[in-house]
Amino acid sequence: QVQLVESGGGLVQAGGSLRLSCAASGRTFSSYAVGWFRQAPGKEREFVAAISRGGGRTYYGDSVKDRFTISRDNAKNTVYLQMNSLKPEDTAVYYCAAGSFPSSATYYYRAGQYAYWGQGTQVTVSS
Repeated sequence: QVQLVESGGGLVQAGGSLRLSCAASGRTFSSYAVGWFRQAPGKEREFVAAISRGGGRTYYGDSVKDRFTISRDNAKNTVYLQMNSLKPEDTAVYYCAAGSFPSSATYYYRAGQYAYWGQGTQVTVSS
């Protein structure tokens, strides 16, 4: 069982930066891949970024590539999402999720592969 708590959301102007954190409980956190997803009002949940168990592989959605960076510190049971050059269209509730699945890249993009989810943190980017 893994419990996830997101933090770091808030209101920021376009072009600004935020760093989200996803803190996990449980001693087996390093056994899980972690992903970030977001959902804006009236829109479907969207894949943002993911990181492998050891942190050696990362994956990004096309809309955030080259602006967002995912990282993890397994000693602290925490995953981070550094978000730079934020745009109004980045406004959404951001969720972190943990899962255990095969190492093929395609699995990281699928929300259904993640068994554990946090409650989400709101990110609002003003124009």
